[in-house]
Amino acid sequence: MGEILLKEINEAILNDYHSVVDWRRYMHQCPELSFQEEKTAQYIQENLLSFGLEVKTNVGGHGLIGILHGVHPGKTIALRADFDALPIHDEKETPYKSQTSGVMHACGHDGHTAALLGTAKVLSQFRQKIKGKVVFIFQPAEETPPGGAKFMIEDGVLDGVDYVFGAHLDSQKPLGKIALGEGFQMAAVDKFAIHIQGKGGHAARPQDSVDSLVVGSEIVSALQKIVSRGVSPLESAVVSIGVFQSGSAFNVIADKAVLEGTVRTFDSDIRKHVERQFRTILDGITAAYGAAYSLDYLNGYPALYNHVEETRTVRNLLSEEFSADNILALEPSMGAEDFSYYLLEKPGTYFKVGSQANEATSYPHHHPKFDFDERALLNLEKAFVKIVSHYLF
Repeated sequence: MGEILLKEINEAILNDYHSVVDWRRYMHQCPELSFQEEKTAQYIQENLLSFGLEVKTNVGGHGLIGILHGVHPGKTIALRADFDALPIHDEKETPYKSQTSGVMHACGHDGHTAALLGTAKVLSQFRQKIKGKVVFIFQPAEETPPGGAKFMIEDGVLDGVDYVFGAHLDSQKPLGKIALGEGFQMAAVDKFAIHIQGKGGHAARPQDSVDSLVVGSEIVSALQKIVSRGVSPLESAVVSIGVFQSGSAFNVIADKAVLEGTVRTFDSDIRKHVERQFRTILDGITAAYGAAYSLDYLNGYPALYNHVEETRTVRNLLSEEFSADNILALEPSMGAEDFSYYLLEKPGTYFKVGSQANEATSYPHHHPKFDFDERALLNLEKAFVKIVSHYLF
């Protein structure tokens, strides 16, 4: 794309900045939880229609897409933003803080959506230059497995798409920096719940009981050894117990115990191995103590794999747009992201855009005081436009 045209588009991005901020702040004040985002979807739809885009609603639930048809034939590029909020009470003291008690955008999804709306509006003004098609994916329910991506894909959102790209604001990276990396960058996430059934009794007569708390303790200890003794030190895996509930009185042996937690892995074989070891350990320990158990094991999002060629292409493009000094190596994380589903289907990459500029914008994601510097929305738009321009202009 010529420098003159790129300059015109970036000027249009700057001119629309206040609109993008207004969209972001409206959504921040009116958050909706995963699978409940009806009003947010309607708000997105109204804006997309005002840009003159073809709009499809109820895609895999509350998801929707805007389609921008260029005047010339070419490839189809998909860009994705998520728009669900979290069950967290907003503790910020800002004019745009959440107006819904106990619900807030604590992960930047309102920013992702506002920036993608801005990208759609700006590109719609240059459709006569586009050789191909842009699909703007607005996805609900990223925060809650099974997530929204899986259902949108099943509903055909990637049909005819050649490449797919996504990004996430990052409050732990300085404003102006962008991070990306090839290969596995985020882990597969699995969730488990173990219900142990023992035999309750008086604390003074343990021989007459099956202590579910003791059984649970043995299981916690054994599960930790799956990683330390069952996974190569050169590979990555995490088994974390977040809930252990058992007992209600100091002198009563508990008959029930509940353990809940998560497993994070990159490699699919290791993922399967960990689940098999879970069942082996539970079978052995409960049998040894005379207890019974049930296991709910949910395979959540797959690991996120950034395709090598597309990641290198985007790195070069963003180095041109923001300078090589502002491009960082993305450090792999055991966090999870259902954008991984899109990358299982189509080549593309997922990157992070720095949004920290001061103390107020330095809180981690999912913190009740989370916020970001809204100038990061400009960088996110410019990154998306640069990518689209490479493939379609």
